[in-house]
Amino acid sequence: MALMITDECINCDVCEPECPNGAISQGEEIYIIDPGLCTECVGHFDEPQCQQVCPVDCIPLDPEREESRDQLMEKYQRITAA
Repeated sequence: MALMITDECINCDVCEPECPNGAISQGEEIYIIDPGLCTECVGHFDEPQCQQVCPVDCIPLDPEREESRDQLMEKYQRITAA
């Protein structure tokens, strides 16, 4: 699954630089995650780095975007195959 940022986001700016795929950006009101770029850090780290640094725990799995670990790895390989 891709991750999502909920409206509990306090715009603290700590998650954006932690994303190795550049999937996190500032939205109109809160940070947002591009599901096309989010691999839950598969291919880079064992755990999603944004979840590790978020002080308010507002980055859950997006239930509308289910992906297996294999699918996330395929996405990682597409993103990094430049």
